Amino acid sequence: MSVTATTTTRREYAHPEVLVSTNWVLEHHKDANVRMAEVDYDPTSNYNQGHIPSAVLFDWKKDINDPVQRDILSAQQAEDLLSRNGVSNDTTLVLYGDFNNWFAAFAFWVFKYYGLQDVRIMNGGRKKWIEEDKPLTKEVPSFPRGNFRASAPDESIRIYLEEVKRNLKTNKDLVLVDVRSPKEFTGEILAPPEYPTEHAQRGGHIPGAVNIPWSQAVNEDGTFKSPEELEKLYASKGVLPDKDIVAYCRIGERSSHTWFVLKYLLGYPKVRNYDGSWTEWGNMVRNPIEK
Repeated sequence: MSVTATTTTRREYAHPEVLVSTNWVLEHHKDANVRMAEVDYDPTSNYNQGHIPSAVLFDWKKDINDPVQRDILSAQQAEDLLSRNGVSNDTTLVLYGDFNNWFAAFAFWVFKYYGLQDVRIMNGGRKKWIEEDKPLTKEVPSFPRGNFRASAPDESIRIYLEEVKRNLKTNKDLVLVDVRSPKEFTGEILAPPEYPTEHAQRGGHIPGAVNIPWSQAVNEDGTFKSPEELEKLYASKGVLPDKDIVAYCRIGERSSHTWFVLKYLLGYPKVRNYDGSWTEWGNMVRNPIEK
C-alpha cells in the first residue's frame, strides 16, 4: 500500500522583497551596495551599546523629523541624511531598530515618501538579532558620500488632519485603524507607559475607528505573522483590500508599522499613514472624539 505525501505551500507576502531575515543581513551587511541603518528612539540605550557591524545610526528624533516644526524631515534633509551615510538612489537600504521596528517602519515610510526605491526591513529588528547572539560592535562606520536625490513626495501614502475630517463625512469606503493599546483607544490612559508625558489633552479615539493594536501583527520574537494570520486579523474588523484605509496611533510610528503590514505584506492598494495621529487629533479644539 502506497501513501501519497501532500505538501502545503506557504503563501508569500505580497512584496516579500521588502523583508529580510537576520541571516540574510549576516550574509550581506558588508555588500558594497547594501547599507544597514539602525533607527532608534533611544540610541544611548541601543545603538551606542552595540549594533550590527557596518550599521549607521538614524536617530529618530534628530534625523527623521524636522528640528523645528512638527513634521517629518524635508526632502533636502532626507537627501543630506541618506547621502552622508553612503546612500544613493540605487542603494539597498536595510532598516532595523528598537521597539519591535516601530521607528524603522516610520523611517521606511518616510524614505518611500521621498522615492527611495529599495528600502527593506530586517524582520524581528534589534531584539531578534541580539536574541540570536549575532555579532555586535560599538564601532561607528563611515562610507563615501552617496548621491540620493528625492523625488516629489508620494502623497498617496500620507494623510493630514483636514483630509481625515473631510473623509469622515464623505468617504463611505474609509476604514480608520487605531493601532494603539485598548486602554489608549478607550481613553482610559492618555499615553503608553513608555511615554507617560507625551500625550494629548483628551483621550479616546477618532469616531468610527476600529482598534487593532500593532502588536497583534507580530509574533513573540518580533517577526511578522504569516499572510494568512494577518489577513484574518484585519478582515475580522472590516479592514479589507477594497477599503480606503487610514492607520493612526499617537505620533505616527506604530501606525507606520501597521501601514507597512497592510501595504507591503498584504498588498492592500490604498493605505495611508496619518502621522499627526492622536497627539494632533486629541489636542484640537472641537475635534469629535469617541470613548
